[in-house]
Amino acid sequence: MSAQPLQPTGVVPEARRDPMPPALLGVILFVASECVFFAALFGAYFTVRAQATVWPPKGISEGLHPLPLPAIATGMLVLSSFTMQLAVQAIRMGDRRTMLRFLQLTLLLGAIFLGMQGYDYAHLGFSIHDTVFGTTFFTMTGFHGAHVAGGLVFIYLMLARGWGGQITKENHYALEACAIYWHFVDIVWLGLFSTLYILK
Repeated sequence: MSAQPLQPTGVVPEARRDPMPPALLGVILFVASECVFFAALFGAYFTVRAQATVWPPKGISEGLHPLPLPAIATGMLVLSSFTMQLAVQAIRMGDRRTMLRFLQLTLLLGAIFLGMQGYDYAHLGFSIHDTVFGTTFFTMTGFHGAHVAGGLVFIYLMLARGWGGQITKENHYALEACAIYWHFVDIVWLGLFSTLYILK
């Protein structure tokens, strides 16, 4: 029998990395596909804007809410992204109670944002049928609102699993996936807010 080669002294065997959980990989791929979807919407918006002689069309600027209202809603959504990350950090340290508190706060902030968007819709001075700006405005913000609503359902499911003790320091990939999705929703809105309310 041939002798097995001895490992040189002082050499540490390379640590074996665990494969990425399928659920986490699935959310990353989904977010990547949604990036393409929203990129297409932004591309359509800027194409129409570049071809227009007057932008926004006459009467649209007066129909938009003053900047403070959408800015406050934006602040709520940005803050919710921070609270979501704090929830992730808490469970990484094994603090389930703090995780649950930050998840509840994230859910509340996201719901307030969605409520403010609904209020904005109800009081705008134009509709989806009023000029190409109205169509693109409601299409882009409407799809984003649907993603926020989906994110709130996702967060509630994480809360339910957290209450049931299913999210732990050793197994919290589902919460990591939820955080990735929620940060994506936040980043998309910053682009929409800048484009539709500031740049117009």
